[in-house]
Amino acid sequence: MLQGRRVLLAVTGGVAAYKSAILARRLVEAGAEVKVILTDSAREFIGAQTFAAITGGQPFTTLFGETSVSPHTDLARWCEVAIVAPATASTIGRVANGISSDLVSATLLTTRSPVLIAPAMHTEMWEHPATQRNINTLERDGYLLIGPASGALAGGDVGIGRVVEPEEIVEAVEAMLSPDDSTLRVLVTAGGTREPLDPVRYLGNRSSGKMGHAIADEAARRGFTVTLVTAADLSALPTVKVVAVETADEMLDAVSGEDADVAIMAAAVADFRPSKSSEGKISRADGLDSIELSPTPDVLASVVARDERPFVVGFAAETEGVERAIEKAVVKKVDLLVYNDVTEPGSGFESNTNRVVLIDGEGQTEPWPMMSKQEVASLLLDRIVGDLAARA
Repeated sequence: MLQGRRVLLAVTGGVAAYKSAILARRLVEAGAEVKVILTDSAREFIGAQTFAAITGGQPFTTLFGETSVSPHTDLARWCEVAIVAPATASTIGRVANGISSDLVSATLLTTRSPVLIAPAMHTEMWEHPATQRNINTLERDGYLLIGPASGALAGGDVGIGRVVEPEEIVEAVEAMLSPDDSTLRVLVTAGGTREPLDPVRYLGNRSSGKMGHAIADEAARRGFTVTLVTAADLSALPTVKVVAVETADEMLDAVSGEDADVAIMAAAVADFRPSKSSEGKISRADGLDSIELSPTPDVLASVVARDERPFVVGFAAETEGVERAIEKAVVKKVDLLVYNDVTEPGSGFESNTNRVVLIDGEGQTEPWPMMSKQEVASLLLDRIVGDLAARA
């Protein structure tokens, strides 16, 4: 259930921190990729090397002095779900009141992924009005809580405030990452179409298909039903239904045959094709004075025009600024449009990174920093799911 999922585990300072090592082990055994944050107080109860041995990576401990310039934003964007276990009254108070004074609170205030909080403290602390106010605030803000349970506490006390068992937390995370959204049907297009001039030559573009394939894989990891219509020769996760195409006409036919709740049109469909395609290779000696071109079908427009229209995301690879993409978002009547300048280093064709601007149907823009295409895919799906939930 958690195979390949990216889980951030934040461990704060309580005696129950030893259970977090067991939790990390259970998450790894379930197939998750786990990164750990340890607060200074947590390290008074358990060592960083314990988690390094379990997860295969050193825990993160501070906002400063890490190899990353901005560890809290990197971790916030990387994770698909964050867990705070155990969550002390102090950490709960900081997060509830927006106080980003350590790596845990700063990361939780940055991430758009779901957060599961497992409180652990003495009964008196749990029942204190200040703690209950903070808990109510967290719940209103959309945080999910599990526990606390009743049982043995530190110092021989017994009562409510005991952190729930690691296995219960794993089950909760699995449920969070396999919500009703698992029935969501996602259609993705990828790659650049090739419009034949003859059996050897074609009119096409330089799109690698990496962005579309990253989106399809990310959607599959979230449990969605994914169909990928692609002109790229790239692999996809086994649960992705792949439909290989070459031309714009083939892509239109494949897309038309797929029902979807979300259509993410990342393919770079050639705008024109040769009006005539030679059955045999055109000889150099015979010469070719000109190539007459005809427009290809607008695959994106065909999806927007459906009677049962899905949530539509378009893509715009441009070279002269975002204004043309803003106009396209409004004219094409998409729900979202992803713009990138292919002339920018690290954001062009064949790259593994991308710097995009997200544009909504009203033309409002949201610039994103340079990040991996996998991270772009994750944030884009977070936005789509959030917009769908808001509509519902």
